[in-house]
Amino acid sequence: MKKIGILGSGVVGRTLADGFIKHGHAVMIGTRDTSKLDDWKKEAGEKGSTGLFSETADFGEIIVLAVKGHAAKDVLKMAGDGINGKTVIDATNPIDEKAGPVNGVLQFFTDINRSLMEDLQESNPEAHFVKCFSSVGAHLMVNPEIGGGQKPSMFIAGNDESAKKEVSAILDLFGWETEDMGSIEAARAIEPLCILWCIPGFKDNQWSHAFKLLR
Repeated sequence: MKKIGILGSGVVGRTLADGFIKHGHAVMIGTRDTSKLDDWKKEAGEKGSTGLFSETADFGEIIVLAVKGHAAKDVLKMAGDGINGKTVIDATNPIDEKAGPVNGVLQFFTDINRSLMEDLQESNPEAHFVKCFSSVGAHLMVNPEIGGGQKPSMFIAGNDESAKKEVSAILDLFGWETEDMGSIEAARAIEPLCILWCIPGFKDNQWSHAFKLLR
């Protein structure tokens, strides 16, 4: 089992941390203030630890970026060179928090022809970014029980094939069917799935669904 470094202590970060621990991995959650994770650390037991972003990047053999989109670049700067050469699972979305949903449709601060992950990869060329977990709510990320027992689809993208294989193995553990959409440019299509996924929630308070690619 590999050591997992999770950059971000919000709901997504903690949910994925618990999922990795459930499946036997050692996990460190990175944050600016480790004291706010004292309760989580007690619950996580010996496989869970906390640290600053740089410490977490150094700890993890695989990194998970689980912060708000507007904070992603700064958090990666604080993580430093510890992410270099490693798979970085990018669960972020470029949600514009200054503008609320319009009839249930979230607004992004990016353009359709440029994804947030492309910017992050360009700024951190030695890391191997893989888009993942960005098209579903946190409560469904680990072993979701929906769809009458069918495995839902998780869309991924990235330039490094070895990194995508690592992510696919994690998705197998977490109860997902991996759909590899190819190189990093495909993140331009994957990130907006967050918008689509959220519409039933904002309109009808329905949040228990996921995507499935049928062939």
